[in-house]
This record gives sequence, structure tokens and C-alpha cells, in this order.
Amino acid sequence: MNQLSDQVNRLQTSATLAMAAKARELKEAGKDIIGLSLGEPDFTTPDFIKNAAIEAINADYHSYTPVDGYKELKESIKNKFKRDNQLDYQLSQIVVSTGAKQSLYNLANAILNPGDEVILPCPYWVSYADIVKLTGAKPIEVPTSVATDFKMSAAQLEEAITPKTKMLWYSSPCNPSGSIYSENELRALAEVLKKHPQIIVVSDEIYEHINFSGNKFSMAQIDFMNERTVTVNGVSKAFSMTGWRIGFIGAPEYIAKACTKLQGQVTSGANCIAQRAVIAALDAPVEKIQYMIDKFKERRKLTLDLVNQIPGFTCNEPEGAFYVFPNVAHYFGKTIKGKTIHDASDFSMLLLEEANVATVTGKAFGNPDCIRISYAASEADIKNAFDRIQKLLS
Repeated sequence: MNQLSDQVNRLQTSATLAMAAKARELKEAGKDIIGLSLGEPDFTTPDFIKNAAIEAINADYHSYTPVDGYKELKESIKNKFKRDNQLDYQLSQIVVSTGAKQSLYNLANAILNPGDEVILPCPYWVSYADIVKLTGAKPIEVPTSVATDFKMSAAQLEEAITPKTKMLWYSSPCNPSGSIYSENELRALAEVLKKHPQIIVVSDEIYEHINFSGNKFSMAQIDFMNERTVTVNGVSKAFSMTGWRIGFIGAPEYIAKACTKLQGQVTSGANCIAQRAVIAALDAPVEKIQYMIDKFKERRKLTLDLVNQIPGFTCNEPEGAFYVFPNVAHYFGKTIKGKTIHDASDFSMLLLEEANVATVTGKAFGNPDCIRISYAASEADIKNAFDRIQKLLS
């Protein structure tokens, strides 16, 4: 008898984590798998951050932390928002959580009711839709394509809004497309939102420093959107701290208080040692992590060169993050190695089983014609992976 809740039975497993688990299984079975599925930098956490964690251990930080984060860390986040984003948040508007994923989960449960609608420009990060569904709200997908650099237009936003629309969620730089909304594009979206004051915007900026365009602007910088926008960020990507699990928000105070109230009943405060390490990360000048950003830019060029050598792959040039999101619909309907390809899920599985390369189906991101390839791997692995893909598809 299945005693699980209907909610959990309806919940999808995270596609990125599922593919990573499948790749690990095959590795353990002796297969030489190259992983290009996870958004995890292959760099180690910088020494100055690790040293701050060691100092915190030696200083005997071990107790429960404040639910919304250490005051000292919130001061560092406040200063970071001002320095990097020209945003003025008070400490009461900042909440530290166990990763940006928890920040998003908190926001959904603090704001949404069953029947509410949340607009998600496609492609979107895999967990957005299911986090929304867990509240009983409904994700409304707005399709985009390579031709539009995977960005939603103001006209598309206007068309998607209904009386039930409660929130708009997007990431910029985007996971999985690497696209970045320019200031003009965000202002155009804001002009639409101006007519619909009930809509709260969630701007996921976790990849902000992995930005090759110099194009950096936050929705919350627009005066009339500041009190309706939640800026989500964290240290996993740019600081190579995925396992440290620290994310944070800057939000209207009533939303921040609601998230703190919710978190107090779910996890309480985030890890004490990780929080002390993040103070060092955020207080440091961005130049301290520039070597990683420079390396990602080199890998982007390498990856795009290799993508463009594969017949049938169509790709935008991502301005940030560390992914490419090629359209692979050219292969749909074809049979390769005895396997008929119907969609990106079939194609991604073909690459895993026949080329021993792990990617992620675009279906999980709201776009069933694409696959996500992470170049947060070594150049040797990237070259080897594309060599295998090339051989399989030729």
C-alpha cells in the first residue's frame, strides 16, 4: 500500500540530480562516464574562505544560529548588495537560508495560495515549477527559443498575465540558457508589471558574477519595482561553494519576516561554520574569484566551438553562467544505435548510454527541444565528451 501523500506522489524528481545519480551508477558499474550534467564548478573553494571556516571552528562557533542568519553575515550581504547591485536593503530585509533553493521554497510558501499562478519564462531552472506546484499554485510557462536568446518579451508577459497571476520567477544569468536580461529588457517588463501591482517578482541572481557581457542590472533597481521584487542569491556557483549550502534574499520587509517565520518551523538557522566562511567570501573584492570567471569564459569559447561542429545543433551564445543549451530537434524521429529519438529526453539518454556523456534533457527546464550541457568541467573532459558525441552522431 502506498501511504505517501498525493503531493509527494505528484512531485517530479530533480532531473539534474537524477541524471547525476544515473551517471554515478554507471561509473560504479565500470563505465567511463564524463559528467556534463551538474552545475557544479570543478574548482576547490578558495583558500581564504576555507581559512575563515577553520578560524570559526577554532573560535568555537558551534551553537544554533539566528533563524535569519548571523547579524555579521547580514551586514556583509547588505554591503554586497550595495556594492554589486546598487541595492539598499536593511538587515530586516535579508534572510539567510540553507542554499538559494531553500530561499525559493520559503518564498513560494510564504506568498502563494492554491490556485495562484506563477509566470515562468522557459527555459527555467528545473526546480521552479515543482516548488510552485507544492504550494497548490500553477506554473504558467512562457515559451522562448534560440532565436530570441531564450528571453521573454514584454508582449509575452502581458499576454500571460491573468487575474490569478501572483508572481513572476526568472533567473539572469539564466540556468540553463546563460542568457542575461539587459536593463532595457527588464525596464520593458517592468512597464507591463506596473499595470499589475499584485505581482511579486523573484529575480534569481545566483550566477551574477559569472557574467561575460558586463551587462548587470537587477529588477529591484527600478524604483517602482523595488517593493515588489525579491532578489535571490548565494555563494554556490561563483565561489565554488556548492556543498556549503548558503543562500540569501533581499526582500520587502514583510516578505523577509514571513520567510523567517516559515524557516523557523522547518530548518531554523543555516550552518554556523558555513555562515562565518561566507562573511569572508562576500567581504572580499570580486577580483579574488576572477580567475574562475576567466576560466569559465575560456571554456565557453571551447564549448561553443565544439557545439558548432556538430551537425544539427543550434545554440545561442550565452552571456553568463556555465551552460550551453543547444536545440537538438534535428535528431528527433531519427534512429541511432537502434534507438528512436522522440525528444530531448531520449537524446540525452542516448548520449549517456552510447557515448557515456551525461547531460540533462531540456524537458526538465520547460523546453523539450534542447539539452543542457555544463562546461563547469575540465577542458580535457569537455573535449573528450564532444569527441564522443561527434563520433556517435556521425
